[in-house]
Amino acid sequence: MRHQLVEALETALGWTGPAHMGGAFARGRLSDAGLPARLMTPARLLDTVMRRGLSHPQFRAFQNGRELHPGEYFTDTVTRRGQGVRFANMSRLSALMQEGATLVLDELDFFDPSLEVACRALQWWSRELVQVNAYLTTQDAAGFAIHWDDHDVVIVQVAGEKSWDVRGTSRPVPMYRDAAPNNTSPETSIWQGTLRAGDVMHIPRGHWHQATRADQGEGFSLHLTFGFVKRTGVNWVTWLADQCRRDEVFRTDLDRWGSHGDQQLQEVNLAAALRKLGEDFPPSAFLAAREHERPAARHVQTAGLFGAATGLVCVTDFAPLIEADDEQVRITASGKTITLHGKAEPAVRLMLSGEPVDIENAGIETGIDGRELADILIGEGMCAELTDELSSGYIGWLRPARSSNTP
Repeated sequence: MRHQLVEALETALGWTGPAHMGGAFARGRLSDAGLPARLMTPARLLDTVMRRGLSHPQFRAFQNGRELHPGEYFTDTVTRRGQGVRFANMSRLSALMQEGATLVLDELDFFDPSLEVACRALQWWSRELVQVNAYLTTQDAAGFAIHWDDHDVVIVQVAGEKSWDVRGTSRPVPMYRDAAPNNTSPETSIWQGTLRAGDVMHIPRGHWHQATRADQGEGFSLHLTFGFVKRTGVNWVTWLADQCRRDEVFRTDLDRWGSHGDQQLQEVNLAAALRKLGEDFPPSAFLAAREHERPAARHVQTAGLFGAATGLVCVTDFAPLIEADDEQVRITASGKTITLHGKAEPAVRLMLSGEPVDIENAGIETGIDGRELADILIGEGMCAELTDELSSGYIGWLRPARSSNTP
Protein backbone atom coordinates (compact mmCIF):
# COMPACT_ATOMS: atom_id res chain seq x y z
CA MET A 1 0.00 0.00 0.00
CA ARG A 2 1.65 3.21 -1.19
CA HIS A 3 0.02 5.75 1.11
CA GLN A 4 1.17 9.36 0.83
CA LEU A 5 1.18 9.92 4.60
CA VAL A 6 3.70 7.12 5.13
CA GLU A 7 5.99 8.53 2.46
CA ALA A 8 5.56 12.09 3.76
CA LEU A 9 6.45 11.12 7.33
CA GLU A 10 9.53 9.17 6.23
CA THR A 11 10.76 12.15 4.22
CA ALA A 12 10.02 14.70 6.95
CA LEU A 13 11.73 12.69 9.68
CA GLY A 14 14.64 11.57 7.48
CA TRP A 15 13.72 7.90 7.87
CA THR A 16 14.32 5.13 5.37
CA GLY A 17 11.81 2.71 6.87
CA PRO A 18 10.07 1.68 10.09
CA ALA A 19 13.27 0.51 11.81
CA HIS A 20 13.79 4.11 13.00
CA MET A 21 10.60 3.95 15.06
CA GLY A 22 11.42 3.94 18.77
CA GLY A 23 15.00 5.06 18.22
CA ALA A 24 15.94 8.70 18.67
CA PHE A 25 13.77 11.79 18.98
CA ALA A 26 13.17 13.27 15.52
CA ARG A 27 11.52 16.38 14.15
CA GLY A 28 10.78 17.63 10.66
CA ARG A 29 8.28 19.27 8.35
CA LEU A 30 5.91 17.93 5.71
CA SER A 31 6.75 19.11 2.20
CA ASP A 32 3.08 19.12 1.12
CA ALA A 33 1.48 22.16 2.76
CA GLY A 34 -2.01 20.89 2.00
CA LEU A 35 -1.59 17.49 3.65
CA PRO A 36 -2.36 18.50 7.28
CA ALA A 37 -5.80 19.92 6.45
CA ARG A 38 -6.61 16.82 4.43
CA LEU A 39 -5.95 14.74 7.53
CA MET A 40 -8.23 16.74 9.85
CA THR A 41 -9.47 20.25 10.61
CA PRO A 42 -10.95 21.69 13.82
CA ALA A 43 -14.39 22.01 12.22
CA ARG A 44 -14.30 18.42 10.94
CA LEU A 45 -13.24 17.16 14.36
CA LEU A 46 -16.10 19.01 16.08
CA ASP A 47 -18.52 17.74 13.45
CA THR A 48 -17.36 14.20 14.25
CA VAL A 49 -17.91 14.84 17.97
CA MET A 50 -21.40 16.23 17.29
CA ARG A 51 -22.60 13.35 15.13
CA ARG A 52 -21.40 10.46 17.27
CA GLY A 53 -22.74 9.03 20.48
CA LEU A 54 -19.44 9.35 22.30
CA SER A 55 -18.72 8.53 25.92
CA HIS A 56 -16.03 9.15 28.50
CA PRO A 57 -13.10 8.44 28.48
CA GLN A 58 -12.91 8.21 24.69
CA PHE A 59 -13.88 11.88 24.56
CA ARG A 60 -12.51 14.10 27.34
CA ALA A 61 -12.23 17.79 28.16
CA PHE A 62 -9.60 19.57 30.26
CA GLN A 63 -9.47 23.08 31.65
CA ASN A 64 -7.14 24.89 34.07
CA GLY A 65 -5.00 21.81 34.48
CA ARG A 66 -7.81 19.45 35.45
CA GLU A 67 -10.00 16.95 33.67
CA LEU A 68 -13.62 18.08 33.67
CA HIS A 69 -16.42 15.83 34.85
CA PRO A 70 -18.29 14.35 31.84
CA GLY A 71 -21.48 15.97 33.11
CA GLU A 72 -19.96 19.36 32.26
CA TYR A 73 -19.91 18.67 28.52
CA PHE A 74 -22.19 15.67 27.90
CA THR A 75 -26.00 15.75 27.74
CA ASP A 76 -28.13 12.69 28.42
CA THR A 77 -31.20 12.66 26.21
CA VAL A 78 -34.19 10.39 26.79
CA THR A 79 -36.07 9.24 23.70
CA ARG A 80 -39.84 8.95 23.64
CA ARG A 81 -39.40 5.23 24.26
CA GLY A 82 -37.45 5.93 27.43
CA GLN A 83 -34.01 5.08 26.04
CA GLY A 84 -31.10 7.12 27.34
CA VAL A 85 -28.66 8.46 24.75
CA ARG A 86 -25.56 10.52 25.58
CA PHE A 87 -24.29 13.23 23.24
CA ALA A 88 -21.69 15.95 23.49
CA ASN A 89 -23.24 19.27 24.50
CA MET A 90 -21.99 21.45 21.66
CA SER A 91 -23.07 24.73 23.30
CA ARG A 92 -21.14 23.88 26.42
CA LEU A 93 -18.12 22.79 24.39
CA SER A 94 -18.23 26.09 22.51
CA ALA A 95 -18.18 28.00 25.79
CA LEU A 96 -15.28 25.91 27.08
CA MET A 97 -13.29 26.54 23.90
CA GLN A 98 -13.88 30.28 24.13
CA GLU A 99 -12.62 30.25 27.72
CA GLY A 100 -9.66 28.04 26.81
CA ALA A 101 -9.73 24.26 27.02
CA THR A 102 -8.33 21.06 25.57
CA LEU A 103 -10.61 18.50 23.92
CA VAL A 104 -9.30 14.98 23.36
CA LEU A 105 -10.85 12.34 21.12
CA ASP A 106 -9.16 8.94 21.22
CA GLU A 107 -9.22 6.49 18.31
CA LEU A 108 -10.40 9.02 15.77
CA ASP A 109 -9.62 6.39 13.13
CA PHE A 110 -12.68 4.55 14.45
CA PHE A 111 -14.92 7.28 13.01
CA ASP A 112 -13.07 8.85 10.09
CA PRO A 113 -12.46 6.87 6.86
CA SER A 114 -9.34 8.79 5.85
CA LEU A 115 -7.70 8.25 9.23
CA GLU A 116 -8.85 4.62 9.31
CA VAL A 117 -7.01 4.02 6.05
CA ALA A 118 -4.02 6.08 7.19
CA CYS A 119 -3.66 3.99 10.34
CA ARG A 120 -3.99 0.77 8.36
CA ALA A 121 -1.26 1.97 5.99
CA LEU A 122 0.98 2.81 8.96
CA GLN A 123 0.27 -0.63 10.42
CA TRP A 124 1.25 -2.40 7.21
CA TRP A 125 4.38 -0.24 7.10
CA SER A 126 5.43 -0.59 10.74
CA ARG A 127 3.91 -4.04 11.42
CA GLU A 128 2.62 -2.62 14.70
CA LEU A 129 -0.87 -1.62 15.82
CA VAL A 130 -1.58 2.08 15.31
CA GLN A 131 -4.33 4.39 16.54
CA VAL A 132 -4.69 8.14 16.21
CA ASN A 133 -5.90 10.57 18.88
CA ALA A 134 -6.85 14.21 18.28
CA TYR A 135 -6.00 17.11 20.64
CA LEU A 136 -7.75 20.44 20.12
CA THR A 137 -6.49 23.21 22.45
CA THR A 138 -7.88 26.74 22.41
CA GLN A 139 -6.76 30.15 23.69
CA ASP A 140 -4.01 29.99 26.32
CA ALA A 141 -5.02 26.64 27.80
CA ALA A 142 -2.28 24.52 29.32
CA GLY A 143 -1.91 20.93 28.19
CA PHE A 144 -1.23 17.85 30.26
CA ALA A 145 1.45 17.94 32.93
CA ILE A 146 4.81 16.59 31.82
CA HIS A 147 4.46 12.84 31.31
CA TRP A 148 5.71 9.85 29.31
CA ASP A 149 3.89 7.33 27.13
CA ASP A 150 4.40 3.58 27.09
CA HIS A 151 4.39 3.57 23.28
CA ASP A 152 6.09 5.45 20.47
CA VAL A 153 4.21 8.41 18.98
CA VAL A 154 4.37 10.43 15.80
CA ILE A 155 2.76 13.85 16.18
CA VAL A 156 1.43 15.80 13.21
CA GLN A 157 0.50 19.44 13.81
CA VAL A 158 -2.44 19.99 11.49
CA ALA A 159 -3.58 23.50 12.50
CA GLY A 160 -2.53 26.35 14.76
CA GLU A 161 0.47 26.38 17.07
CA LYS A 162 1.54 24.66 20.29
CA SER A 163 4.68 24.84 22.41
CA TRP A 164 6.49 21.66 23.41
CA ASP A 165 9.11 20.56 25.92
CA VAL A 166 10.62 17.15 25.15
CA ARG A 167 13.04 15.41 27.51
CA GLY A 168 14.80 12.07 27.64
CA THR A 169 13.98 8.97 29.65
CA SER A 170 14.40 8.46 33.38
CA ARG A 171 13.91 4.69 33.21
CA PRO A 172 14.89 2.53 30.22
CA VAL A 173 11.91 1.21 28.24
CA PRO A 174 9.29 1.82 30.96
CA MET A 175 5.95 0.04 30.85
CA TYR A 176 2.47 1.00 31.98
CA ARG A 177 2.48 -2.03 34.27
CA ASP A 178 6.05 -2.18 35.52
CA ALA A 179 8.23 -3.52 38.32
CA ALA A 180 9.23 -0.04 39.50
CA PRO A 181 7.70 3.46 39.36
CA ASN A 182 8.83 6.06 36.85
CA ASN A 183 7.71 9.34 38.35
CA THR A 184 10.57 11.84 38.00
CA SER A 185 11.41 13.48 34.71
CA PRO A 186 14.93 14.53 33.64
CA GLU A 187 15.70 18.20 34.22
CA THR A 188 17.32 18.74 30.82
CA SER A 189 15.27 19.14 27.64
CA ILE A 190 16.10 17.52 24.31
CA TRP A 191 14.07 20.13 22.45
CA GLN A 192 11.87 23.10 23.30
CA GLY A 193 9.96 24.97 20.65
CA THR A 194 6.70 25.56 18.81
CA LEU A 195 5.05 23.20 16.35
CA ARG A 196 3.17 24.86 13.51
CA ALA A 197 0.85 23.38 10.90
CA GLY A 198 2.86 20.88 8.85
CA ASP A 199 5.47 20.15 11.53
CA VAL A 200 5.90 16.53 12.66
CA MET A 201 7.70 14.99 15.59
CA HIS A 202 8.59 11.48 16.77
CA ILE A 203 8.75 10.95 20.53
CA PRO A 204 10.06 7.50 21.49
CA ARG A 205 8.46 5.50 24.27
CA GLY A 206 9.42 6.65 27.75
CA HIS A 207 10.52 10.16 26.73
CA TRP A 208 8.98 12.81 28.96
CA HIS A 209 7.09 15.59 27.17
CA GLN A 210 4.63 18.41 27.69
CA ALA A 211 2.62 20.61 25.33
CA THR A 212 0.87 23.89 26.10
CA ARG A 213 -0.62 27.07 24.68
CA ALA A 214 -0.11 29.01 27.93
CA ASP A 215 2.49 31.14 26.16
CA GLN A 216 0.53 31.58 22.93
CA GLY A 217 -2.46 33.74 23.90
CA GLU A 218 -5.55 33.75 21.69
CA GLY A 219 -5.84 31.10 19.00
CA PHE A 220 -5.91 27.34 18.83
CA SER A 221 -3.95 24.20 18.12
CA LEU A 222 -4.98 20.88 16.61
CA HIS A 223 -2.55 18.00 16.45
CA LEU A 224 -2.90 14.30 15.75
CA THR A 225 -0.92 11.74 17.70
CA PHE A 226 -0.34 8.42 15.98
CA GLY A 227 0.49 5.84 18.64
CA PHE A 228 2.56 2.77 17.72
CA VAL A 229 2.19 -0.05 20.26
CA LYS A 230 5.28 -2.22 19.85
CA ARG A 231 5.63 -5.66 21.40
CA THR A 232 8.13 -6.49 24.15
CA GLY A 233 9.64 -9.57 25.72
CA VAL A 234 6.91 -9.35 28.34
CA ASN A 235 4.29 -9.73 25.62
CA TRP A 236 6.17 -12.73 24.23
CA VAL A 237 6.26 -14.42 27.66
CA THR A 238 2.56 -13.71 28.14
CA TRP A 239 1.88 -15.39 24.78
CA LEU A 240 4.07 -18.33 25.82
CA ALA A 241 1.81 -18.83 28.84
CA ASP A 242 -1.02 -19.62 26.43
CA GLN A 243 1.14 -21.91 24.31
CA CYS A 244 2.21 -23.93 27.35
CA ARG A 245 -1.34 -25.21 27.75
CA ARG A 246 -0.56 -27.65 24.93
CA ASP A 247 1.80 -29.59 27.22
CA GLU A 248 0.50 -31.85 29.98
CA VAL A 249 3.47 -31.01 32.22
CA PHE A 250 2.23 -27.42 32.51
CA ARG A 251 -1.41 -28.40 33.02
CA THR A 252 -0.54 -30.72 35.91
CA ASP A 253 -1.17 -29.45 39.45
CA LEU A 254 1.90 -28.16 41.26
CA ASP A 255 2.96 -30.73 43.84
CA ARG A 256 2.48 -29.17 47.25
CA TRP A 257 2.16 -32.32 49.40
CA GLY A 258 4.44 -34.87 47.73
CA SER A 259 7.89 -35.89 48.87
CA HIS A 260 10.86 -33.54 48.50
CA GLY A 261 12.17 -35.74 45.69
CA ASP A 262 8.85 -35.63 43.82
CA GLN A 263 8.71 -31.86 44.10
CA GLN A 264 12.28 -31.48 42.86
CA LEU A 265 11.54 -33.77 39.90
CA GLN A 266 8.53 -31.65 38.96
CA GLU A 267 10.62 -28.48 39.12
CA VAL A 268 13.28 -30.04 36.87
CA ASN A 269 10.63 -31.20 34.39
CA LEU A 270 8.92 -27.80 34.35
CA ALA A 271 12.21 -25.95 33.82
CA ALA A 272 13.16 -28.28 30.95
CA ALA A 273 9.73 -27.94 29.37
CA LEU A 274 9.92 -24.16 29.72
CA ARG A 275 13.26 -24.04 27.92
CA LYS A 276 11.88 -26.19 25.12
CA LEU A 277 8.78 -24.03 24.92
CA GLY A 278 10.93 -20.95 24.35
CA GLU A 279 12.87 -22.78 21.63
CA ASP A 280 9.74 -24.08 19.91
CA PHE A 281 7.94 -20.73 20.06
CA PRO A 282 10.59 -17.99 19.71
CA PRO A 283 9.80 -14.27 19.56
CA SER A 284 9.67 -14.43 15.76
CA ALA A 285 6.83 -16.97 15.98
CA PHE A 286 4.98 -14.69 18.39
CA LEU A 287 5.28 -11.69 16.07
CA ALA A 288 4.16 -13.74 13.07
CA ALA A 289 1.19 -15.18 14.95
CA ARG A 290 0.19 -11.72 16.11
CA GLU A 291 0.04 -10.50 12.53
CA HIS A 292 -1.61 -13.55 10.99
CA GLU A 293 -4.17 -14.28 13.71
CA ARG A 294 -5.51 -10.79 14.33
CA PRO A 295 -9.08 -10.39 12.97
CA ALA A 296 -9.66 -7.91 10.17
CA ALA A 297 -11.01 -4.46 10.91
CA ARG A 298 -14.74 -3.86 11.17
CA HIS A 299 -16.40 -3.38 7.83
CA VAL A 300 -19.79 -3.30 6.16
CA GLN A 301 -21.06 -6.70 5.02
CA THR A 302 -24.06 -6.69 2.70
CA ALA A 303 -23.74 -10.28 1.39
CA GLY A 304 -24.99 -9.07 -1.98
CA LEU A 305 -28.40 -8.00 -0.65
CA PHE A 306 -28.16 -4.65 -2.42
CA GLY A 307 -26.43 -5.88 -5.53
CA ALA A 308 -23.08 -7.45 -6.30
CA ALA A 309 -20.04 -5.58 -5.06
CA THR A 310 -18.20 -3.75 -7.83
CA GLY A 311 -15.04 -3.07 -5.83
CA LEU A 312 -13.17 -4.42 -2.84
CA VAL A 313 -10.20 -3.65 -0.66
CA CYS A 314 -8.14 -5.67 1.81
CA VAL A 315 -8.97 -4.66 5.41
CA THR A 316 -6.65 -6.90 7.43
CA ASP A 317 -4.74 -5.04 10.17
CA PHE A 318 -1.47 -6.35 8.74
CA ALA A 319 -0.47 -7.31 5.22
CA PRO A 320 -1.57 -10.89 4.45
CA LEU A 321 1.11 -13.54 4.04
CA ILE A 322 1.03 -14.79 0.45
CA GLU A 323 3.04 -17.91 -0.44
CA ALA A 324 2.93 -19.31 -3.95
CA ASP A 325 4.43 -22.03 -6.11
CA ASP A 326 3.55 -23.45 -9.51
CA GLU A 327 0.59 -25.39 -8.16
CA GLN A 328 -1.08 -23.20 -5.54
CA VAL A 329 -1.17 -19.91 -3.70
CA ARG A 330 -1.66 -19.92 0.05
CA ILE A 331 -2.99 -16.89 1.95
CA THR A 332 -2.66 -16.48 5.71
CA ALA A 333 -4.49 -13.64 7.43
CA SER A 334 -7.26 -12.89 9.91
CA GLY A 335 -6.72 -16.13 11.82
CA LYS A 336 -7.16 -18.44 8.84
CA THR A 337 -5.32 -19.91 5.88
CA ILE A 338 -6.92 -20.51 2.49
CA THR A 339 -5.41 -22.23 -0.55
CA LEU A 340 -6.24 -21.37 -4.15
CA HIS A 341 -5.04 -22.53 -7.57
CA GLY A 342 -1.65 -21.12 -8.53
CA LYS A 343 -3.04 -19.30 -11.56
CA ALA A 344 -4.91 -17.00 -9.18
CA GLU A 345 -1.67 -15.53 -7.77
CA PRO A 346 -1.60 -12.27 -9.82
CA ALA A 347 -5.23 -11.54 -8.95
CA VAL A 348 -4.67 -12.47 -5.30
CA ARG A 349 -1.73 -10.08 -4.98
CA LEU A 350 -3.74 -7.34 -6.67
CA MET A 351 -6.82 -7.77 -4.47
CA LEU A 352 -4.76 -8.06 -1.30
CA SER A 353 -2.51 -5.08 -2.09
CA GLY A 354 -4.31 -2.91 0.43
CA GLU A 355 -5.54 -0.62 -2.34
CA PRO A 356 -9.08 -0.44 -3.80
CA VAL A 357 -9.65 -2.77 -6.72
CA ASP A 358 -12.35 -2.79 -9.39
CA ILE A 359 -13.46 -6.43 -9.49
CA GLU A 360 -14.37 -6.56 -13.19
CA ASN A 361 -11.15 -4.87 -14.29
CA ALA A 362 -9.11 -7.16 -12.04
CA GLY A 363 -10.62 -10.18 -13.77
CA ILE A 364 -9.85 -8.77 -17.20
CA GLU A 365 -6.31 -7.80 -16.24
CA THR A 366 -5.39 -11.13 -14.64
CA GLY A 367 -7.40 -13.46 -16.85
CA ILE A 368 -9.37 -15.20 -14.09
CA ASP A 369 -12.89 -14.98 -12.72
CA GLY A 370 -12.54 -11.84 -10.63
CA ARG A 371 -16.05 -12.17 -9.21
CA GLU A 372 -15.44 -15.66 -7.85
CA LEU A 373 -12.15 -14.69 -6.21
CA ALA A 374 -13.66 -11.50 -4.78
CA ASP A 375 -16.51 -13.49 -3.24
CA ILE A 376 -13.99 -15.83 -1.59
CA LEU A 377 -11.85 -13.03 -0.15
CA ILE A 378 -14.87 -11.07 1.05
CA GLY A 379 -16.46 -14.20 2.48
CA GLU A 380 -13.28 -15.04 4.40
CA GLY A 381 -13.23 -11.53 5.88
CA MET A 382 -9.89 -10.59 4.31
CA CYS A 383 -11.47 -8.01 2.03
CA ALA A 384 -14.45 -5.70 2.32
CA GLU A 385 -16.89 -4.42 -0.23
CA LEU A 386 -15.82 -0.98 -1.35
CA THR A 387 -18.65 1.24 -0.12
CA ASP A 388 -18.72 4.94 -0.97
CA GLU A 389 -17.72 5.87 2.59
CA LEU A 390 -14.82 3.41 2.72
CA SER A 391 -13.69 4.46 -0.76
CA SER A 392 -13.53 8.09 0.36
CA GLY A 393 -10.75 7.19 2.77
CA TYR A 394 -8.44 6.28 -0.12
CA ILE A 395 -9.19 9.11 -2.54
CA GLY A 396 -6.18 11.37 -2.98
CA TRP A 397 -3.98 9.36 -0.60
CA LEU A 398 -2.61 6.57 -2.80
CA ARG A 399 0.01 6.69 -5.50
CA PRO A 400 -1.10 5.64 -9.01
CA ALA A 401 -1.81 1.91 -9.08
CA ARG A 402 0.61 -0.44 -10.75
CA SER A 403 -0.41 -3.27 -13.01
CA SER A 404 -0.66 -6.65 -11.30
CA ASN A 405 1.80 -7.87 -13.92
CA THR A 406 4.46 -5.41 -12.82
CA PRO A 407 7.32 -7.23 -11.06
